[in-house]
Amino acid sequence: MAYEDRITALQEEITKTKYNKATQLHIGRLKAKIAELKEREDTLKRGKGKGLGFGVKKTGHATVVFVGLPSVGKSTLINALTNAESKVAAYEFTTLNVIPGMMSYGGVNIQLLDVPGLITGAAGGKGRGREILSMVRNADLALIVSDVNKIQAGEDIKKELEGVGVRLDKKPPEVVLKKRDKGGIAVTSTVKLTRISSDEIKEVLASQGILNADVIIREDITADEMIDVVWGNRVYIPSVVVVNKTDQVGSIRMPSGYLPISAAKKTGLERLREEIFKKLRFIRVFLKPQGGKADYSEPMILHEGATVKDMCGRLHKDFLTKFRYALVWGRSVKHDGQRCGLNHVLKDKDTVTIVREL
Repeated sequence: MAYEDRITALQEEITKTKYNKATQLHIGRLKAKIAELKEREDTLKRGKGKGLGFGVKKTGHATVVFVGLPSVGKSTLINALTNAESKVAAYEFTTLNVIPGMMSYGGVNIQLLDVPGLITGAAGGKGRGREILSMVRNADLALIVSDVNKIQAGEDIKKELEGVGVRLDKKPPEVVLKKRDKGGIAVTSTVKLTRISSDEIKEVLASQGILNADVIIREDITADEMIDVVWGNRVYIPSVVVVNKTDQVGSIRMPSGYLPISAAKKTGLERLREEIFKKLRFIRVFLKPQGGKADYSEPMILHEGATVKDMCGRLHKDFLTKFRYALVWGRSVKHDGQRCGLNHVLKDKDTVTIVREL
């Protein structure tokens, strides 16, 4: 039986099995087996691939991949947001290669990639689907594009991405897995587990040949999340979902979190730019040399949570080895010109002077 058929059979068995305490271990085994079969299938297909890869070099501060069904207006949208020249036509499969463009917003340069449209079964390799989905795995954000006539496609694409190990708008489970040579499985949890039991955790590990390990769990996880931890090759990226061509209809009920736009009429694009910037979690920090004026024309681009130490590391190693203190102006301090250390967390549009030893 082919991998796809075996996976389908196991999924049907899960659907038919009523979940309760008596069956939860069995369901956990089935889910772990499905994950293993999908991984084997992926490995086999990668080995058979002819290397058509799109081979686009990442540039800018972040990369956003446009993903959607054919003819939803991805090319028109990228042209509206950037200076790209993506061929546009009123028929499917216009985009046969990746078309890159650069969007500048608030001092940040964001690379946008228009890729060929997906078709149903993309995660299984149909329509160059695996090449497209692999590009999303390497992106900093997935921009899912549907249109008013195919709004449900947004959720369908999310499922395709889920099938290749892309976890949208999620964080990696707070689980530490340390394999050992002996001693069995020791599970320690700092929170109450309501969605998975210690026996299920051991079952998932055993299904992948892990019989000796320390497992430290710091959040209430599911069996699926435990499987993700075991495989360790999942990617976690943010996403934005837009519904294009809204100018073609009257009022329409929009799913929660979806952004209505019209690439052709260029409506809703400013809000989309803001949302992309927000999801990428950038902060802009301005440099002010000692005794000089701040340079507000070219901010240093960092991510939320960045510290003075991170900033110094980006400038030059001397800023760390000879660091004395920093003077900070902005929202991260109580008063302008506040003296701060390396561990001070910066915020968007802060201005910083680094004082070093002579």
